[in-house]
Amino acid sequence: MRVVVCEAYVPFTYGGAERHVDGLVAELRNHGHDVQKVAIPFKWYPKRELPAQCALWRLVDLAECNGERIDLAIATKFPTYFVRHPRKVTWLLHQYRAIYDLAGTPWSEFTHEERDVRLRAKLIDLDTEVLAESTRLFTNSGNTAARVRKYNGIAAEPLYHPPPLAGRLTAGRFDDYVLSVGRLEQTKRVDLIVRAIAQSGGGVRLVVAGSGSQRAALEALAGELGVADRVAFVGDVSDAALIDLYANALAVVFPPYDEDYGYITLEGFLARKPVITTDDAGGPLEFVADGVNGFVVAPDAGAIAGAIARLAGDRALARRLGDCGFERASAISWRGVVERLVE
Repeated sequence: MRVVVCEAYVPFTYGGAERHVDGLVAELRNHGHDVQKVAIPFKWYPKRELPAQCALWRLVDLAECNGERIDLAIATKFPTYFVRHPRKVTWLLHQYRAIYDLAGTPWSEFTHEERDVRLRAKLIDLDTEVLAESTRLFTNSGNTAARVRKYNGIAAEPLYHPPPLAGRLTAGRFDDYVLSVGRLEQTKRVDLIVRAIAQSGGGVRLVVAGSGSQRAALEALAGELGVADRVAFVGDVSDAALIDLYANALAVVFPPYDEDYGYITLEGFLARKPVITTDDAGGPLEFVADGVNGFVVAPDAGAIAGAIARLAGDRALARRLGDCGFERASAISWRGVVERLVE
C-alpha cells in the first residue's frame, strides 16, 4: 500500500511523539508498504491562532499525488487529523490537552474566562467533527480512549505499541541511582522525584535524562534542597547511553500527571527494572501493578521516597519486580499494530 503518516512537530524538538511517528514509519516499511511522512510545523501560541493550525491541515488533501492514488492516510496527534483523505485512519497519540482536561490548571494557558471558554468549545466541536470522519479511530492507550469518549462522545480502540528502544534494552546491575527519563516539563513532575531524593537516605542518587523548559528550575530546586550533588542532569543523551542508564538503574521513577501512554514505563520494564509511578499518572497505570512489577503511590514526594527506600534496601525485590515487568512489556509487538492500521 501507498501510505502517508501525518506528523505535527515543533522545530528543534524531538520527544516521544516524534519517536512514535518515526517508529511507525519504519515498521510500515518493514512490513512492505511504501510510506512517506508528511510533517507540518506546529505552534500552539498565541492560543487564538489554534484554529489557524487546524485550518492549515484542513487545506491538505492527500488523496493522491502526481496523479497516483494514496491508499491510506494515518493521522496521529492534534491537528493532523484535520487532513483530508477518503480513507483516513487516526491513531491518536493525544489531542490538545490544554483545551480538555488540563484547562483551568497550572498546565494550561486556558482559563475559565468567557473568551477562553468560547475558544475551547469551538476547538472541541471541530475535533469531534473531524475525528468522526476517521474510517477507524485508534488511540495509543486506554487512557487516551477514555478522554475521547468523555469529551467527544466517540468510541476509540486502544492500540499499544512497543517503545522506541524495544529490542535494544538489556538488564544489568541494580546500582545506587534511580532514573528519570523524558521531557522536563511541568506535567512530568520531575520535581516530585527531586524532592523525594531529598527525603530519602544519602545512599541513592537520581539521574535525570532529558531536556525541557523546566531544567533550570529543577536544577535550582536540587540546590535549594541540598541535593545538587545527588541529582545529575545529563540532558538529551544518545540511545546507547540511555540504554546503559536503564540497564544499571535501581528503578525507573515516572510520576507524570495523567499521561497519555508513557512509553518510559515499558522501556523500564524491558530493561527488567521496577517502575515507581503515581495513582494519578494515567497511562502508566495500564501497565504498572502495585507490588507486582513496581509501586503505585500517591503523588507525594514522601510516598515516592518510601518506594525508593524499599527497593534500595532489597535488591532481590527490585529484581523480582523488574522480571515481572519484563513479562508484561515483552508481549507488546509492532506486528499487531501495523495489521490493525492497514487492514
